Amino acid sequence: MILNKETAQETAALLLQINAIKLQPQNPFTWASGWKSPIYCDNRITLSYPAIRNYIRENLAKQIEEIYGKPDMIAGVATGAIGMGVLVAEYLNVPFCYVRPEAKSHGRQNKIEGFLQPNANVVVVEDLISTGKSSLMAVEALKEANANVKGMMAIFSYGFKVSEENFKKANVTLNTLSNYEILLEEAEKSKYIYAKEVKLLAEWRNNPETWGK
Repeated sequence: MILNKETAQETAALLLQINAIKLQPQNPFTWASGWKSPIYCDNRITLSYPAIRNYIRENLAKQIEEIYGKPDMIAGVATGAIGMGVLVAEYLNVPFCYVRPEAKSHGRQNKIEGFLQPNANVVVVEDLISTGKSSLMAVEALKEANANVKGMMAIFSYGFKVSEENFKKANVTLNTLSNYEILLEEAEKSKYIYAKEVKLLAEWRNNPETWGK
């Protein structure tokens, strides 16, 4: 869900501006899953631009408070959301932890790094939502550690139907600063892409598994 359309538009414009999101409908990328994709998103690039990372940090933090109330802790999903998660936790002046995709095979074999108070109210910060699988695994790990997960806040979502179904099934609330529809609007407005490409990009989102094959 998008809380503020103006913020969503500005976020999308900024991500395009610094090439954190690239659109190449005529020369698609290949994801690790094997999917052909006309879009590639790496929101970690925002950390290299102080003004942009501060804009995203502040709006993530403000929307977290508005939607979920001030949490006891922010949890970032490793590795993409660790940096931004720390910035959001600092802005809110609350503790931070992060969740690994799997427990370490050495040392204390932690899956959650940082001190997590039992029954703490936690909001999870994520950089990007695709299918939602890895994000929801982090939520499950926090719940197993007796955290009270209030919900998740992410920078951007592709808005796949499968992710909507996964979050609904897990009974986890997801809000994002921006999303795919708004990104396409901003990309066309700025002449980053043209009308005929918008249709192609929209078709990909409907059937990402088979697009381009």
